Parts: sequence; C-alpha cells; structure tokens
Amino acid sequence: MPIDAAKALAAEPRTGEITWTRKDVLLYHLGLGAGTPATDPGELRYTLESRLHVLPSFATVAGSGSPGVISGLSVPGVDVDLARVLHGGQSLTLHRPLPAEGTATATGGIAAVYDKGKAAVLVMRTEVSDGQGPLWTNDAQIFVRGEGGWGGDRGPSTRLEPPTGPPDRTLERRVREDQALLYRLSGDWNPLHADPEFAARAGFERPILHGLCTYGMTLKAVVDTLLDGDPARVRHYTARFAGVVFPGETLRTRMWRQGGGSVRVAVSAADRDDAPVLADTVVEHT
Repeated sequence: MPIDAAKALAAEPRTGEITWTRKDVLLYHLGLGAGTPATDPGELRYTLESRLHVLPSFATVAGSGSPGVISGLSVPGVDVDLARVLHGGQSLTLHRPLPAEGTATATGGIAAVYDKGKAAVLVMRTEVSDGQGPLWTNDAQIFVRGEGGWGGDRGPSTRLEPPTGPPDRTLERRVREDQALLYRLSGDWNPLHADPEFAARAGFERPILHGLCTYGMTLKAVVDTLLDGDPARVRHYTARFAGVVFPGETLRTRMWRQGGGSVRVAVSAADRDDAPVLADTVVEHT
C-alpha cells in the first residue's frame, strides 16, 4: 500500500528556520490584489511599509523554504503519484499577530491520516514559533485519490450546514489577468498557474489561480468589510477548496456574521453561474 498510516504518523517532524521581510509581505499583498485604488488609505496599510499591517494568511507563504505540500509528502510511509494529489482545504490558527519581518522555526509533519474510501486524506501540520513563543499553526488537508480503502479512521467531517438568510455583506472583486503570475513570486512555482501547455495537460483550458491566493483574497475581504480593517483581530481561519478560479474572473464573496465572534463565508465565480470556489469557510475573530 503506497500510504502506511502508522509509519507516516511516526515519522520524525522536519524542522527548519524561516525568514521574511517587509518586502515579502508587500509582494504577497500585491499578489492578492491589494493596492486598488492605489491611494486608498485602507489599501495603503497593505502596500506601504511605513504603515504595514500583515494579513494573517501570509503565514501560508512566509519563508517559502518552510515545509510545504510537496516536501511534506516525501516522508516515510507516503509514496504517492503527485498527479493524484489535491489540496482539499486549509486551516490557520494565529497565536499572536504576525510581525512584518522576522525569523522563526517551522516544524512540520503528518498530523493525521484518514481513510475516505476512494481517497486518503493527509493532514500536514506546520507549527511556527520565534523567540517570543508560538506564532501560528497551519494545517493543509491533502486528498490523495485512489489511496483509501484500507479500513482506517474516516476522520471528522468538515462539511457545514449552509448559512441561512441573506448575507450581511456581498463583495465582488475581479481577479486580474496577471494575478497568478504575480502571486507565484511568493513561492508557489507550480507551472499549472502560469504555463498554458502544462495547464492543458492537466485538463484545464488555461492556467488557474492558486487556491491559496483565493484563500488570502477571501480573508482580506472579511477583514476589510467586517473587522474594521484590523488583521490582528483574526484568530482562526479555515476553508475548503471547492472549485477552481481562472484569472480574469470575478469572485463573489458572501459573508454572514455569526454569534460568538465568527463569520461564515461562501465564495463563488460570478462569471460561471456562481460556481463554488471556497466552501465551509469560517473566520473566527475577537
């Protein structure tokens, strides 16, 4: 069996140092589409170093040498065909606001292996801390098609009941034609997001936007519209990737305030009859 759950879970975590600067944060924000309009005070907090606020989703790319999906799959007990691998979801827990620059230690490994029958799900966890203590915890849910069925734990369900009633806010934002080309400079060099020939071989009519770019754009929309533009209020953010986005499309983001300091979010492609893009999305905040 290509996945040996016991061996994967027992594998020694990988630890390495990561470093980032204000330039890395600015580039990431620009890759999400920040800076339009360029002189808007609300946008300048993402694009001007003298008043820089760090969007928490920057943690998904900070120090691009940190343990990633591809390296995370190169562990004992995991031998899979990357063509069968899908990034199914992402969760981020903030232990304190992210600094605009820093050096930290990232420790990553397989936190869980679930048997979904027709697929296996690997939960890849990265814990990051600096000299002052824990900074953030990232969980990536990775689906490996065709690798389930060994009788293991199915794991928890991440599906949520749809929000009821009209959304509190709806925001539409066009994805720039060059946005994937800019976002990839933050560390994800997969040619699927830039090379038309590679995208065609993968079954897409043209390159697609990075799922984690949509993830970051969505968090920015929530922060800007419902959290008074204050990224430091975010405590936890989770989303399931439900569909692809093509550069040039318009994202429609619907937001519902929930009790207890949380926001439910649904993101769709407005140009394709509201085809789902992000689902089961929750932002918890102070």
